[in-house]
Amino acid sequence: MNIEVITKQDLNQLKQELLEEIRKLNPGTNAIDKKWLKTREVCKLLNCSPGTLQNLRLNGTLEYTKVGGTLYYSLESITKVLEANKSKAA
Repeated sequence: MNIEVITKQDLNQLKQELLEEIRKLNPGTNAIDKKWLKTREVCKLLNCSPGTLQNLRLNGTLEYTKVGGTLYYSLESITKVLEANKSKAA
């Protein structure tokens, strides 16, 4: 019986290789790599419902651009809103 020892370094290398392969299969699906995000992507990023996102739009909290029937949000604008509403730990 042959026993092979797997180290943490081996596991980290495997993880990196798997991530690279996944990225090759799904290019451009990482919302953080984009400058403009669609509603679905913003909801996923902020972990909020489309209704909550609509409220952020309507009350002027989050800027958006409408092209045709599609709404786009800039990642920069989302980051500004998050930074502006950041609170310090108690």
